[in-house]
This record gives sequence, structure tokens and C-alpha cells, in this order.
Amino acid sequence: MWPKYCRNSLRNPEKGFSDRSFLRLLIFLFIFAVLSWGPLLGQGPKPVKPNLPPDLQALVARVMKTFEVPGLSLAIVKDGQVLLTKGYGVKKLGEPAEVDSKTLFGIASNSKVFTAVALGMLVDEGKIRWDGRVIDYLPDFQMSDPAVSREIMVRDLLCHRCGLGLGAGDLMLWPASELNRKEILRRVRYIRPASSFRTTYAYNNIMFVVAGELLERVSGLKWEDFVREKIQKRVGMVYSNTSCALVDKEENRAWPHVPLEGKVVPVKTLYLTENVNPAGGINSCAEDMAKWMLVLLNKGQLPDGSRLVSERVMNEITNIVTPIPVSKPAPELAPAAMNFNGYGLGLRIRDYRRYKVWTHTGGLEGYVSQVWLMPEIGLGVTVLTNQESTAAFAALTNQIVDYYLKAPKFDWVEAYRQFVARNEQRSKEELDKIYAARKKDTKPSLPLADYAGLYRDDWYGQVEIKQENDGLTIRFTHSPELYGRLEHWHYDTFVARWFDRELRADAFVTFYLDHEGKISEVKLLPFSSDVDFSYDYRDLLLRPVPKEKK
Repeated sequence: MWPKYCRNSLRNPEKGFSDRSFLRLLIFLFIFAVLSWGPLLGQGPKPVKPNLPPDLQALVARVMKTFEVPGLSLAIVKDGQVLLTKGYGVKKLGEPAEVDSKTLFGIASNSKVFTAVALGMLVDEGKIRWDGRVIDYLPDFQMSDPAVSREIMVRDLLCHRCGLGLGAGDLMLWPASELNRKEILRRVRYIRPASSFRTTYAYNNIMFVVAGELLERVSGLKWEDFVREKIQKRVGMVYSNTSCALVDKEENRAWPHVPLEGKVVPVKTLYLTENVNPAGGINSCAEDMAKWMLVLLNKGQLPDGSRLVSERVMNEITNIVTPIPVSKPAPELAPAAMNFNGYGLGLRIRDYRRYKVWTHTGGLEGYVSQVWLMPEIGLGVTVLTNQESTAAFAALTNQIVDYYLKAPKFDWVEAYRQFVARNEQRSKEELDKIYAARKKDTKPSLPLADYAGLYRDDWYGQVEIKQENDGLTIRFTHSPELYGRLEHWHYDTFVARWFDRELRADAFVTFYLDHEGKISEVKLLPFSSDVDFSYDYRDLLLRPVPKEKK
């Protein structure tokens, strides 16, 4: 209904406009409004670029100084925009070349989500199912338990619940091993489980190697080629590569550093083979990791609107599959307390200050990194470093995140400095106890020559002990760096002191004698809790290889 005065005007031209004139006016006003306001209404207000934390440069410098980090690369994304990709410090101590936003670092286990996404692409294509049995795609795959071999699913390869212990089988990867992925796949069946299938979270790299083999078998492409061509190129990761063996061939790369005998020093790269790549082989930089974070936060959608993977697949990847017990943080780190914790597919899922986080860390010899994604606030932070200080990336990430959360003020750098100092004191006390427990007045039960010989573990293979220069040496035949002298400790226990001291992974080696006084088996243990878990000596059971009769 028209208002009364309009109806009257339309009926009586003397009191107003005619019908035709009034309609023309309405049309004119409508066109004017569209021309004037239409473009603005269609565009909407332009998004305001979020600010970076104030004094970020000073914060990074403080982190690097406190934790002795030579070089660091930082990427921050927020609300679909790249806020920062920048390098800090130097590529190698003693040399002037500076880290920039394109400098490559080993991202180590942050490669795992690439493997999960790659398999997710095959799920979208209908070539595999998350709940499909591994043996249906890899018929030659076996675990030690035939029932597990029959039931283990594709998703089980990506969430650390297969029943193997922490780092089990890693000596086939770490340090560099001559065993290729197909040979590792064959040997998995000989690794003894540490827990029941699907009952316990235990971080494991070997299953991601199996996942890489499954990807190749189904897609027809090697893991390296699939990830480079179908993921990195589509995301726009133009500087990254897919093999840690390539890092030495890159001109713009950060050199690895480790703390050795109280001083941070550059070291050689230990990874010269491709067997570890599906679990930790990618080299990347701040610019490329920013692009990758945006795709993950956008649930698999690429900048051009196409999809790398479906939202359904991303939901599978970013939801907890394997719960991880929530433990109370160290007293210095109280604000980092979690309410939930778990592992999805290639990503850890937890909360921070009650916000959901998708995250992962990575560690290789001389490199550690962290990717931190908070989907509820559209925030992503990646920190890449060329020194093995996890405190550095944790303190920097938390300080940045707190700014965007407007969290209560807390000094994460000082908190982690105290945490590291306390751990260093604990390590010193542990070593003091180890040396104090040594029984110095004991001797080996047998002449040194009787300990020499070939020994074999079912999944690793052969270890050789030789008598050389009035002492014993030990050599892992598939791992060139694992070669050292056996120093008598007490009774029939020796300590393997690796000639390459950069390994920082000495081991107790204990010989067990049978009723005839002959060696029946040999077991190894890490020398202290500071030895990286990937030196999984405790999973070895060496038995003498019978000598051939002449």
C-alpha cells in the first residue's frame, strides 16, 4: 500500500507528479543508488592488516642470544594474510652470510603433515580409504603380530598408536643408514611391540616411512616427486625441496649447529640418504612455510580457490585420533598448561590458553623447528632454527601468540631460560650418579678376544666387534657414523664411545654369558637420558653369529 499522500498525488496531477513522472523519478533514484553505492557495497570494507607484535626485532634478538641460536627464520600469518617472513642471524658461525626469508632449514618432522596430506589427496581421489587395511595396498607389509598385520589401517600409520615403542626402528634411519625404504619396510616385521595395538601413544618415525611406500605403490610416484609436484608446486613453495639429502646441494641454506662440550659449533649434515624423507626430509624457508600455513588454516583451499584436499580430509587430519595424557607443565611454564592433548594425522592437537592448536615440532642434527596453527583466531607461526634449542622456538612462539590473544603479560624467554638451567643441572646430577655407581674394581669375565665377533639383531642387522690396538671397537654395519671404541665400564658392561663425538649418543653395551661361559646375547642402553630417543638401542637384541667352520 502507498501512503495516503502519495495515492492522492498520483490521482491528481495538480497536487503533485503524474504517474509517469513519478515512476521516472523512482527509476532515476534507483539507478543513481546502484551507480553510487553498488561498487562499495559489493566490495565491502577492505580488511585491515593486523599489526605485528611491538619490539619483535628485539624479542627475536633476545631469544637468539639467550639460547645461543646462530640463525633463525620466522613466518607469521594472520586472518589469511602473510604478516612476516624474515631471517635473522647467520647461516654459519664464523661466516658473514645472513639468514633471509628464503634460506632453507631442515624442518624434520614437520614433514609428517605433508605425508598425511598426500595420502589425503589419494583419499579424495577414491584410491585409498583412511580405514582401508594397509595390506590391501602394500601386500608385503607385516608387523611382528600377524593379527596387527591384518588389521592395521592407513590412518594407523600416521598417529603413533601401532604398538611400537618410542622411536623403535629409528636406527635404520638415524644417523644416516644405507638401508633404503623398501628394505626398511621388509624389516619392520622383526621389531617387537612395546604395547598393545591402538592402546598407547608412542612417537614413531618408521610408520611414516611405511606410509611413504604406500603412497608410492598406489600413486606410482615416489614420495619425493609426489610431494614436490602435487603439493609444494601447487601451494607455491618455490624454494623448498623434498629430501634432506639435498640440503648440502643448496646454496642458500642454514648450516646445522649443536652444543658440544659447552660450546655451540657448526657440524656436518648427517642425513645423506632419502630413507627418512616421509618422516622428516623436507627443507623449507619462512616464505614457503607462510604459504603452507595459510593453506592448512584455510582447510585445504589454495589461493586460487581450488582445493589441495577436501575440507573433510582436513577435518580427519586435524582431529585427535590418539589421545596423549595431559601432564602438568614444569613450574616455570605454568601458563602453558593444557586441557586436552592428542595426535591427529601428522599433527599434534592440543590447546593453549583454552584455544585449539594444530602443531608439530621437528628435530634433525643441528636443526629444530616448530609450526603452530590456531584456527579459531586465524593465526600461524613457524620458527626454523639452525641450533638444537627447543626452548628458543617455544619461547618465541608463545610470546608472539600471547600478543594476539591479549593474554596476561608473561616473560616466556626468562621462563624457558630457568627451565633450561634446571634441566642442565639435572643432567649434571644424573651423570654424577652414573659415574658414582660404576664398580671400578671389576674386570671382564672373558679375555677381550672372546668378545670380538659378528653379532646380529633381527631388525637392524649386523654389528661387528673387533679387537684393535689392545682394545675393542664396535661398528654398526649399516650406519657408518656408529663406529667407536668399547671402553670397559664394569663387569661385562662396556661403553660405546663413538669416534664421531658430534653424535652425543654413547651407549652401555652389556654382554650376557650362558651356563658354559659363552656370550649368549648383547644388550644396549643409552648412556644417559640426554641421548636422543631415536638412538633406540634398547630395542636391539644382539646374538653372536656362528663362526663358519674352516
